[in-house]
Amino acid sequence: MTQASTASDPAVRGESRPIFIECENLVKIYKVADLEVVALQGLDLLIRESEMMALVGPSGSGKSTLMNILGGLDFPTAGRVRVGEHNLLEMTRRDQVRYRRHMVGFVWQQTARNLLPYLTAVENVELPMALAGFPTKERRDRAGHLLDRVGLGDRLKHRPDRLSGGEQQRVAIAVAMANRPALLLADEPTGEVDNASAEQIFHALRALNEEFGVTVMVVTHDMTVATRVDRVVGMRDGRTSTEILRRRDGDVAIREEEYAILDRAGRLQLPEAYIDALDMEDRVRLRLEDDHVGVWPEHTQQGEMSDNGN
Repeated sequence: MTQASTASDPAVRGESRPIFIECENLVKIYKVADLEVVALQGLDLLIRESEMMALVGPSGSGKSTLMNILGGLDFPTAGRVRVGEHNLLEMTRRDQVRYRRHMVGFVWQQTARNLLPYLTAVENVELPMALAGFPTKERRDRAGHLLDRVGLGDRLKHRPDRLSGGEQQRVAIAVAMANRPALLLADEPTGEVDNASAEQIFHALRALNEEFGVTVMVVTHDMTVATRVDRVVGMRDGRTSTEILRRRDGDVAIREEEYAILDRAGRLQLPEAYIDALDMEDRVRLRLEDDHVGVWPEHTQQGEMSDNGN
């Protein structure tokens, strides 16, 4: 594994779950007219089975591109990417369709993409199972159970226009889980709802993650998501740049630890807040100590480095 996997290693995270998603030196280049746009620039990422994590970053950071690749909606240009037993670089178009139907569930930000307006909540959840050939009783029972787990057991017969935005998103989560996917991808699922509804949406995702062991990736630009998931991976300029892990101290207290990602080429993306605070530009001074590497702005003098090192 690469250096970028350090914060995801079982020894660091206290976990022994197997790797479920592996991206190594992943590249995606789009051609727009006569220009080439590099959306992913050698991205490395590991995600463990049954993990509930978030991918965050500003527009243009590459997070939506990565989600589309993991969801089987797009092909990478180069690199290596596996989801479970699936090598996504070797898939045919037919393989991709089968993968999307049975391996991945999607929740989109726009509720109109998630639900059919003329079907009730339970009918929307049953539809993917009907298309997959599930027996009538099985799909009815599973649809009712899923809606109950997302807190909508009393809304089975309501059409989307009789549900709030947050309720529609929770129905969409149940729809995404209908065909028992191993991976649930949620694109800005709280982008159009208030804080109270956002809490209910994340509670629903957590409940399904814990009951079914589905791996959940939430793609968002909202850094406050760190309080709602176990791990946040920050993206910048087509690469992973930081990770925030939530750990328990004993049975109660939660503490967060932030890591920078060291990629296979030895590149390290410092958090923008650190760069701004120390007015770093172009080059920095480095010094290897016994147990750490010191990083100073270029204009720092040797004497100041010694003082700070002590």
